[in-house]
Amino acid sequence: MGPYVVRLSVLDQSPVPEGTSPSEALRNSIDLAVLADELGFYRYWVAEHHGMHGLAGSSPEILIGHIAENTDRIRVGSGGVMLSHYSSLKVAENFQVLEALHPNRIDMGLGRAPGSDARTAYALQSNGNASGSENYLNSVLEIRQLLRGLSVVSGPLAGIEALPKTDSTPEMWLLASSEGSASVAAHCGLPLSWAHFINGNGAGTCNLYREHYSPSDEHPTPEVSVGVSVLCADTEDEAQEMLQSLERWRSDGLRGPIPKTNSDRNSPNKLKLPDPNRPMVVGTPDHVRQGLEDIAKAYASDELLLVSICHDHSKRLNSYRLIAEAFKN
Repeated sequence: MGPYVVRLSVLDQSPVPEGTSPSEALRNSIDLAVLADELGFYRYWVAEHHGMHGLAGSSPEILIGHIAENTDRIRVGSGGVMLSHYSSLKVAENFQVLEALHPNRIDMGLGRAPGSDARTAYALQSNGNASGSENYLNSVLEIRQLLRGLSVVSGPLAGIEALPKTDSTPEMWLLASSEGSASVAAHCGLPLSWAHFINGNGAGTCNLYREHYSPSDEHPTPEVSVGVSVLCADTEDEAQEMLQSLERWRSDGLRGPIPKTNSDRNSPNKLKLPDPNRPMVVGTPDHVRQGLEDIAKAYASDELLLVSICHDHSKRLNSYRLIAEAFKN
């Protein structure tokens, strides 16, 4: 039996390394996207986080435009827009503009989580109500109607169009790390992107999504991609050093920028074992390829979105390069 065929994509959280600025971090995202395009990755998604000094991507729609303008082939999208904060019309029109500028290359990944602490989530609500996630299903249905050029039948959006009109439409995905979000994707007949790097026990939920999937015109069959946290290096020692900066950041409660790797192996801050609730694939190219194939098989998915966070941007670039090369062999 031959190797498991996996389509590789990127999920970028725009990490801010210690000693650098958020501006540099965002330019690093564009730099990585250019490399991903050259290496043949299929899509490049950018995340939305608020109130976090270690992650610079608070406005994926703006970053998508810059990345699409600097790349040629790769699909570019959000992983995702945190829908609970925003008007359905504004989200639809943001992506209509992106689609008009970059037809047939734009993905709209939508998430239900706030992507922030509770206080920041509250501040993002124009109506002073931080419970926008309760309206997630209705917002998803509204956005799909608007993208189709069809009228929303009731509520404030009744009779409203999402402009500008475009000949093509963004590809719509729903993000999930829980059964609730996955059930919305199944109900709406939309592709599902499961965050394995947040919840590594999602294979059963993804199977339930397929079993209860309601076919839609755009997506007659269910589709699952899987977000995986991964670090790859030429040697095992180097991969473990990359992991150390991420684990130090996590142990500090995700506060501040991504810390530098501590080169003193006898330091009290030496590497801790990764949190089993946040599974990762870490190691040399052969090991990483096998680990990624095993995850793809477990989820019966043919697409993985790879998210990598470490302090050294050049090592992050090399990680994606090594993975792409490993899957070409």
